[in-house]
Amino acid sequence: MADLVELLIQPLRYPFMVRGLLASLMVGTLCAVVGTYVVLRGMAFFGDALAHAILPGVAIAFLFEINLFWGALVMGLVTAVGIGYLSRRGEIKEDTAIGVIFAASFALGVALLSTVQTYSVDLTHILFGNVLGVSSSDLWLTAGLGLLALLAVVLLYKELLVISFDPILAATLRLPSNVLNYLLLVLIALTVVVSLQTVGVALMVAMLVTPAATAYLLTRRLWHMMIVGAVIGAVSAVAGLYLSFYVNIASGAAVVLICTGFFILAFLFAPQRGVVWNRVRGR
Repeated sequence: MADLVELLIQPLRYPFMVRGLLASLMVGTLCAVVGTYVVLRGMAFFGDALAHAILPGVAIAFLFEINLFWGALVMGLVTAVGIGYLSRRGEIKEDTAIGVIFAASFALGVALLSTVQTYSVDLTHILFGNVLGVSSSDLWLTAGLGLLALLAVVLLYKELLVISFDPILAATLRLPSNVLNYLLLVLIALTVVVSLQTVGVALMVAMLVTPAATAYLLTRRLWHMMIVGAVIGAVSAVAGLYLSFYVNIASGAAVVLICTGFFILAFLFAPQRGVVWNRVRGR
């Protein structure tokens, strides 16, 4: 028992680990809650594209020696609104608009970073995250914007629920569907940017999709899905960071692997929906 307590306490003796744990908890919770809409509306490709499309903003911020977060935030919001505008014009499908903007933005980001001699190292941190490098100011920024996104989800829970499941009812109730859809895109963009330093661009979509997908297998109601997903995301974030500390592997990758492990367990054993459960019951 004493050894277990020591294993849990030892990483907390380092301030960078405490900041990393707090950031991971916040990001794991936020990604799961917002990711619920990503899963239910089939927007995984949008989340992936948005995570990669912020690279030019990161690159420009890096070149001008300003906080990478602000460059990513501006580019994320511009990309989200741009994809929403193109797809709602009706001339091209949403996945086509996403593909075009995703490819062009990512290529532009790589091109900009390639002008810097040390870009390969910096690109690695951007792609795979650097949660142990979270500063106190980064932590406060993550907390503030994360709470803002969660507050928007809570206040607009019913409206977002209606436009996600019944657009006809939304029109009948005269809800501002276009505004709400744009707001949801902005919330996803905000979540992606907030999570950038924790898991990086390459692994971002996993944190948006996997906890929510796991919760989907275990629950039947939207708010239950959000709560269960948030718990899974938070536990995965903390467990992944501890695994990273003791096994010496990339923290972002460790978080995603733990989260994927929860998904596999749910996929196999979830009541009513699990593969093993259904086979035992003869379905």
